[in-house]
Amino acid sequence: MPERITGHTELIGLMAYPIRHSLSPAMHNEAFAMLGLDYAYLAFEVENEQLKDAVQSIRALRMRGSNISMPNKTLVCEYLDKLSPAAQLVGAVNTIVNDEGVLTGHITDGTGFMRSLKEAGVDIIGKKMTIAGVGGAATAICIQGALDGVKEIAIYNIKDKFYENGEKTVEKIRNNTGSMAKLTDLADTEALRADIADSAIFINATGVGMKPLDQVSIITDEAMLRPDLVVADTVYNPIKTKMLAMAEACGCKTVNGLGMMLWQGAAAFELWTGKEMPVEYIKKAVYNM
Repeated sequence: MPERITGHTELIGLMAYPIRHSLSPAMHNEAFAMLGLDYAYLAFEVENEQLKDAVQSIRALRMRGSNISMPNKTLVCEYLDKLSPAAQLVGAVNTIVNDEGVLTGHITDGTGFMRSLKEAGVDIIGKKMTIAGVGGAATAICIQGALDGVKEIAIYNIKDKFYENGEKTVEKIRNNTGSMAKLTDLADTEALRADIADSAIFINATGVGMKPLDQVSIITDEAMLRPDLVVADTVYNPIKTKMLAMAEACGCKTVNGLGMMLWQGAAAFELWTGKEMPVEYIKKAVYNM
C-alpha cells in the first residue's frame, strides 16, 4: 500500500472522553484510503476543561474539522462561529467544519439514528417512543424523530445537572413540531414501565452499557420488555450491551449503536470532503456488517 500521509495531508479529529474505544478512526481512514483522499482522522481524549483550547487548535492547526462526542456536544456550541439550523434547534454539535478559519457546528446523530432504524426494517413514524437520556445524542434523536413524524416521545433521565436539557427539548418539540413530548425522572420506574408498555421502541441514549458501565443495563427489570417491542442502544462498543442481551432473551427485536455510528459518520464525511462515504465497503471492512 502506498504512503497516505504527505506534507499536504489534512487532519480531522475526534474530541471526547473516553474515546480510545471508538471505531470512528478506522471508519473514516478506511474511507479516505478507499477514495484516495488526502486526509487523516485521529482521536483525542478531550474533556470539558480542555475543550475550548482544543477547538481553538482546529483553527491554529488548520484542521479540516472534528467530530465531537460525550461529554462535549453541548458545551462546544459556545466556542463555534456558526451552527447549522439542526444544531441550533438541538443545542448540540457532533461535527465541526473548518472553512478557512470559520468553524460551523453540525449535528448528524439524529439523522444517523433514524437511518439506522430504516436499515433495520423498523418504522416508528406515527408511533410512540420512550428514550433514556437528555444529552447531545438523545436530544438529536428526539428532535429528528419529532421532525420525521414520531407521534409521541417519553423522555427519561436522572435528576442531575443535565435534567434541564430534557425540559428544553420537550419545549422545542412542542413549539416546533406536531409531536407530543414529556420528561420524567428515571427514578420513577412505574411511569417508565407504563410508557414502555405502549411504546413501539425503547432507546438507551445514555453512556450506560459502555465502559466502564458495560456490566450495567438502564433497564433492570426484564418484565418491562415484551416481544413486539424494539429495543435500541446508541452504545456501539460493546456491540451487544447488557440491555440488548436482556432484550434478545425476551424476544425483542434489537438495534445496536453501530448503524447510528455508521450513518452519522457518513453524513459528517460528506460535510468535510464533499464526497459520499463508501458505506457498503465500510460496513464490511470495519463493522463486519
